[in-house]
Amino acid sequence: MTLPITVVTLFPDMFPGPLDVSIMKRAQDKGLFSLSTVQIRDFAFGKHKTVDDTPYGGGAGMVMRADVVANAIRHAKKESPNAKVVFMSPSGVKFDQNKARELAKHKDGLILLCGHYEGIDDRVLQSEVDEEISIGDYVLSGGELAAMVVVDAVVRNIPESLGNEETLDEESFDIESERGEKLLEYPHYTRPVSWEGQDVPDVLTSGHHKNIEKWRMEKAFEKTKKNRPDLLKG
Repeated sequence: MTLPITVVTLFPDMFPGPLDVSIMKRAQDKGLFSLSTVQIRDFAFGKHKTVDDTPYGGGAGMVMRADVVANAIRHAKKESPNAKVVFMSPSGVKFDQNKARELAKHKDGLILLCGHYEGIDDRVLQSEVDEEISIGDYVLSGGELAAMVVVDAVVRNIPESLGNEETLDEESFDIESERGEKLLEYPHYTRPVSWEGQDVPDVLTSGHHKNIEKWRMEKAFEKTKKNRPDLLKG
C-alpha cells in the first residue's frame, strides 16, 4: 500500500531534492510512498498573485493569507481527502522517532504545509491543520527543509523501506536500556581491523554474541550519557 505525501509550498522546485536518492528513491520505486507538491501561489488572487499581507496589530514581516493557504490545502485534499495535515512550525510539538512511526502508519496520507515570512494566519491553522510539528528549537527560513526531514524519517519507518528490517531496532532512540530508557546508537566498526594506530575492539572480532551485545549496550549508554543525558532517568 502506498503512503501518499503532498507538500504544500511556495517553492515546489525544492522537491524531490534529497528525497529522490538512496533509500528514498528505492522506497518510491517499490511503491511504498508517493511524493507530490502543491504550489500555494497558484491559489493567490490578483494580478501579482499575492500570498501575504501586513499583520493586524502591527509588527515586522508579512503573514501568509488564510484564504490563499486554505485553498491550497483543500486542493491537496481532493487527492487525499482523509490525509493528516501537518504544519511545519518551530511552535509545534517536537518531532521524534515515535512521531515518525506514528505518521508512517497514517495510510490515508500526509499533507505537509510549509510556511514562510512571519508565519500563516492562525485562522487557517485552526480550521485546516491537524497538527503542528517542529524538528528542533531553531527557526528556518521556511518549512521545506523541515518537511524533507519529516518525509525521510517517516518513510524509513514504512515496512520494507530498508533492506534489513532489523536495522530499525538498532538505531538511535530505538535501543532500549533495562530501565526503559531510549539510548543513542553504539559505535560501529568495519575493515581494516587496524587503521592509523587504532584497532577494532577485540570483543567485536571475538564471535561471542552475548559479549558483543553487552559491549554495545554499555557503549550506547556511555554515548547517551555524554551527548544526551536528558534521555536518561538519572
